[in-house]
Amino acid sequence: MDRQTLASSSSSSSSGDSGNPPPPEDAWFTTYLKLLPQWQSLSSTSRAVIPIEISRVNQVDAARLDIEMSAMLKEQLVKVFSLMKPGMLFQYEPELDAFLEFLIWRFSIWVDKPTPGNALMNLRYRDERAVETTGKVRTGLEGPGLTVSQKIWYCIATVGGQYIWARLQSFSAFRRWGDTEQRSLARRSWFLLQRIEGFYKAASFGNLLVFLLTGRYRSLIERVLRARLVYGSPNMNRAVSFEYMNRQLVWNEFSEMLLLLLPLLNSSSVKNFLRPFSKDKSSTSEGHDDLCPICQTTPTTPFLALPCQHRYCYYCLRTRCSASMSFRCSRCNEPVVAMQRHGGYVNNSSR
Repeated sequence: MDRQTLASSSSSSSSGDSGNPPPPEDAWFTTYLKLLPQWQSLSSTSRAVIPIEISRVNQVDAARLDIEMSAMLKEQLVKVFSLMKPGMLFQYEPELDAFLEFLIWRFSIWVDKPTPGNALMNLRYRDERAVETTGKVRTGLEGPGLTVSQKIWYCIATVGGQYIWARLQSFSAFRRWGDTEQRSLARRSWFLLQRIEGFYKAASFGNLLVFLLTGRYRSLIERVLRARLVYGSPNMNRAVSFEYMNRQLVWNEFSEMLLLLLPLLNSSSVKNFLRPFSKDKSSTSEGHDDLCPICQTTPTTPFLALPCQHRYCYYCLRTRCSASMSFRCSRCNEPVVAMQRHGGYVNNSSR
C-alpha cells in the first residue's frame, strides 16, 4: 500500500515539473537590461552633493566674535599709544582699523585657516563654484578652500572697501558737503554717497532675508565671491556654549539700553524722587538755606523760586526751568511756576 502511494506521488510530481518549463537562457540578461537605467540613476544620485544645513546661529555668532576680537586687539594697541599726545591717534582711526583687519585676514584666510570666530564655531570657507558633483561623497562638507583671487578680492572688499568708505564719510562731514550750495559738485557728491549707502543697506537687508531662508552667505561679499561657510570637521562640537553666548548677548543689549536711557533721565527729578527716602533730609533742608540747593554755593545773583520762595542761583534756576516745564523745587518738591529776584519783581519768562 505504501509503495503504491509513493509511486503515485512521484508520478504526479514529475507531471507537475513537466508543466513548468525552465526559464530561457537569456532571462538574466533581459532583466539586467531592464534594471540598468534605475541602477544608473541611483548611482548618480549617490555621487551628487549631499544637501547640508549649516547653523545660522553659528554663522552669526562667528561674525560677532570676529568683531569682538578686532575690538580687543584695537584696545590693546591703543594702550600702547596712551602716553602720546591726546587725540593724535583719533585722526588715524580708519587706518588703525584697516591695519587690524588686514592682520586678521593675513594670518587666517590668506593661509587657508579660519578666522578666530569661525574657528570657535567650527566653520571654514569653501569655494562653492568648485564643488564637484561627481566622485565619492561622504558628508557633503567636502570641497576646496578659497582660491587666491577670491582671497585677494575678499581683502579688497572687507579691508580696502571699509577703509575708503570711512575716509569718504569723515572727509565729507569735515568739508560739510551737505551744507554747500544746491548745484555745487560737493553737494552732488554728498547725495551720491547717501544713495550708495541707502542702496547698500537695502541690498544687505535683502541678503539677510535670503540668508535666514536658505542659511547660505551671511554677507553680500560672501554671496558675490561664492564663499560659503561650512563645518570644518563633521564630528566637532561647538567650542562656545549657548549659555555663555546668551549671557554675552544679554549683557551687551542691557548696556546699550542703559547708554540710551541714562542721558534722558533728569538727575534733579531722580534726586527729588529719592529725597523722601533719605534719612538726613531735615538736616539738608534746614541747615543750608543760604546755599543754592543745586550747586551748593552761596548765590552771587540770588533768585527765589515761587511760590515756595527758596533761594537759588539765577543760572541754576533758569537752566532747570528751561530744561523742564514741570521743574520742582529741590528743597520742598513743590512745582516752580515763576522766579523772582531776591528783593525784586516776579519773572515769568522762564515758564
